[in-house]
Amino acid sequence: MDILKKTQELCRLYEIKPARSKGQNFLIKEEIYDKMVVTADLAKDNIVLEVGPGLGFLTAKLAKIAKKVITVELDDKLAEILETGLKAQKVENVEVVNENILDFRSQILDLNSKYKIVANLPYNITSVFLRKFLSAEHKPTMMVLMLQKEVAQRICARVGEMSLLAASVQFYAKPEIIEYVPRENFWPRPEVDSAIVKLEIRSKKYEVEEKKFFQLVKIGFSARRKMLKNNLAAGFRINNTEAENRIKNAGFSQNCRAQELAVEDWLKLLPYFTEKT
Repeated sequence: MDILKKTQELCRLYEIKPARSKGQNFLIKEEIYDKMVVTADLAKDNIVLEVGPGLGFLTAKLAKIAKKVITVELDDKLAEILETGLKAQKVENVEVVNENILDFRSQILDLNSKYKIVANLPYNITSVFLRKFLSAEHKPTMMVLMLQKEVAQRICARVGEMSLLAASVQFYAKPEIIEYVPRENFWPRPEVDSAIVKLEIRSKKYEVEEKKFFQLVKIGFSARRKMLKNNLAAGFRINNTEAENRIKNAGFSQNCRAQELAVEDWLKLLPYFTEKT
């Protein structure tokens, strides 16, 4: 199948002008769709929440394996085209939801079942999307996401290059870059390269109060160029010596910086900054 020609023909036929504001850069390489499906490791009893189905090439592949696909498309015209195409192909296990994924109500999902997310996200909603579904009461077991390359690298960062985004995602999941996807694999061609990222959601929660954990991490990253002790002293309104002592008591160097700490390190540090000061 020549996906580029099919995409351009459908856009011409339905008078679709891909909008950069909606992140409408259509993936045009079948092998990359296949890679996303393989990465999702689907079983016949799986429910898949797909985001950004576009013209439905990935949707059709997911529907061949999964028990059910709930696909969420913001654009009215694309949602209509998708429904028409699925009916023509007699695909009956796909539900098209025409709304913003950020307004999506998880009640639509069967709360007694596990589900996976496969998404070719508009890149401008990545952080909000991750926050919504990673912190949800009914989390997916896995996400396979097409993300901007630089964002994917930030999410998958290791000690020495950590960020607030990396720590926030890694608190809930184990991220892995599966494959980089150059910009020429999309039409129209975007200005950035992409990457397929797999997020395996942690089956066991950390036994901490999430609000306090994220308060600590946000304060720790509040001024990236400063040492951790300076950020924590300012954020918790204690003097630098007190902050330094607490950091040392937790087992870390007094001169460490936030980007040098993994999620497990923040967890070790947390008890020393949850007492009344």
